[in-house]
Amino acid sequence: MPKKCFATVKIMFGVCVCAVLQLVKQEEVSGLILGPHGSKQEIFAAAIGETVRVPIVSFTARSSALSYEENRYFVRTALDDAVQAEALAAVCKRFEWPEVVVLYEDTDYGRIFLSHATKAFDDVGIELAYKVSISTSADDSRISKELNKLKNKPTRVFLVHVGPVLGSRLFAIANTAGMMKEGYAWVVTDSLSIFLDSVDSDARDSMEGVLGIRPYLFASENVKSFQERWKRNMILDMDTRRITELNIHGLWAYDAVTALAIAVENIQPVNSSLSDVNTRKYEMENTDFKISSLGPRLLRELSNTKFRGLAGDFELVDGKLKASAFEIFNIIGNGERKLGFWTLERGVVRELTAHGEPKNSTSTKELKNVLWPGNSFTRPKGRSILTTEYLRVGIPWKPGYVEFVDADYYPGTKRVNATGFCIGIFLAALKVLPFAIEYDYYIYNDSLSGNWSYDSMLQKIPQEYDMVVADTTIWAPRAEYVDFALPYSESGVVLVVKNKKPFSIWTFVTPFSWDLWVAIIAACVLLRFALYASELQITDTSEERAVGPRVETPGMNHFYPIEFLVFPERNRVSNNWSVFILVCWGCMAFILMQSFTANLSAILTVDQLHFDFSDDYYVGYHTGSFMKKFLMEQLHISESKLRAYNSNEEFNDAMSKGSKNEGIDAIFDEIPYMKLFLNRYKSRYKIVGPTYRTGGFSNWLSVSFALLKSYLECYARPVYE
Repeated sequence: MPKKCFATVKIMFGVCVCAVLQLVKQEEVSGLILGPHGSKQEIFAAAIGETVRVPIVSFTARSSALSYEENRYFVRTALDDAVQAEALAAVCKRFEWPEVVVLYEDTDYGRIFLSHATKAFDDVGIELAYKVSISTSADDSRISKELNKLKNKPTRVFLVHVGPVLGSRLFAIANTAGMMKEGYAWVVTDSLSIFLDSVDSDARDSMEGVLGIRPYLFASENVKSFQERWKRNMILDMDTRRITELNIHGLWAYDAVTALAIAVENIQPVNSSLSDVNTRKYEMENTDFKISSLGPRLLRELSNTKFRGLAGDFELVDGKLKASAFEIFNIIGNGERKLGFWTLERGVVRELTAHGEPKNSTSTKELKNVLWPGNSFTRPKGRSILTTEYLRVGIPWKPGYVEFVDADYYPGTKRVNATGFCIGIFLAALKVLPFAIEYDYYIYNDSLSGNWSYDSMLQKIPQEYDMVVADTTIWAPRAEYVDFALPYSESGVVLVVKNKKPFSIWTFVTPFSWDLWVAIIAACVLLRFALYASELQITDTSEERAVGPRVETPGMNHFYPIEFLVFPERNRVSNNWSVFILVCWGCMAFILMQSFTANLSAILTVDQLHFDFSDDYYVGYHTGSFMKKFLMEQLHISESKLRAYNSNEEFNDAMSKGSKNEGIDAIFDEIPYMKLFLNRYKSRYKIVGPTYRTGGFSNWLSVSFALLKSYLECYARPVYE
């Protein structure tokens, strides 16, 4: 530190704020560094500094209720708690916790931190579910009572902002209360993490698996040298007493003194005369203060001072230290393990360079593995369903469409094993819930009775089930007594009928009738004989004519264009009558070809829009579904014309028989079922007519179920990677 600064201006440390009054009254003070103090003392000191124009520098104030515009002479050389709150919110967001409990010290600084945390967590979409203040004078029974209340709440993530004394007691009591086990997550702010060296060993053992953040201290040679000198001086000054470890606050204090000294050096020599001015009367006494002429210049130089200090880069922005990196660490035993860092520009990163910049790495957003409370490496989900509350899941037991839901019941153990597409969706949704959940399957229609319906199963919510997982469709009448999640299948009702002319290997023959095919074959045979007879009449001289130019009659010249297109030059016939016969046949063949193409296209396309539907028709639908009411109320089909079936096999048998043989002519059902049906029986059936839109398949829950909100929200996120 430069020494000549004290020759220009006198700098003094205020041991307590009460001494500030005497300092500015009796001494010629142009700058003052303030030690640890409370918020009321801070306000008092800031008012004096603003009055006498003397910069008041604090290296411990992390939060302030004072505005910078009204208190420009109050300078904070410690990191602001608003920045720390952003870092904490980013860490919690990284672990995908939906809500957090805040335990804070019941002081002015604790309440100011809470306001910063509320804003920061709200910005990232994390709810502060509970905010609990704990007095520094609270006894163990009071703390235990508060923790037991929180234990009975579903939130399992706790953010602790208390000092080392209260923090040591808090974690010891939390461990006794069973809140330091698997499933819980604890995060401590730097109000405790900076002073972990002063926490006793018993409390430290209770903090196993706790996450913490604190300002990152760059391990430079200057820092190491200063710490060694500090220890030597402590040994000489304190003899056998416990040596106080140097923390970030000590480095901030050293940097504050250095900054003030540099600012004084940068001021040109001036007459540091002081002028007398009467100021306002304070409650304690009437006091006359002297306004410093050097203070404003000193403040300006201090605000412009930039250097690399022991605690990192020193630069003031709006009267407070510019934000720097925070380190994220994990408490393991009596040691710590660095997990990553947080910077204002890049957020959570895994590594920093020697200059404090994030490294460009593919894994830069990934923290190292964390050991959580209870010696678990499984990330806590943040919420937990209470032990008195579990999920009763109703599933149907039915003979058909087991691709969606299939249940196996074991009478000996009374255990139910469920599989199928709907069950897979349900289990995938549970994985993205922000809390662990226990559930049991309950079978509906365990007797495989034919007299059942999805509506009757849904009506057992919430008396027998908390939710139903099945191939149940979103339908407006059902929403009157239950709620539903987002649909997970294609929606709609379609009509499936038999093909009028099933495709076969002989489909290409169908454009012409059998008698036309016979006529075409006969014409080809007769044409062959006619050409043969015509060509036999050619004399030997015709051979010479075929080689040389052929003499044509004037009438045959009109056939040259067609003749040239039909016959290659080397295959021309010699007789003009043969040419005439072939041209006529070519025209007839062209007409037959176009007619064949048109008829075959109609068979493959237009005819497929027509289907077999007898006058006395019957329509099939899926047993137990809402289709019966839908067909009767929406399409006005008589109930006497409807027949219910359970599976694709039953549908196929009924369609094969037809309505005249106690079967059906058509199927009205939902798209997922009919896709399975058509995939199995392929070209024998087809979908015709319009698609009647429905809500699609979904899972159904009780509108009063406690987990309804969280379960419904998880469907808005992708459940498969």
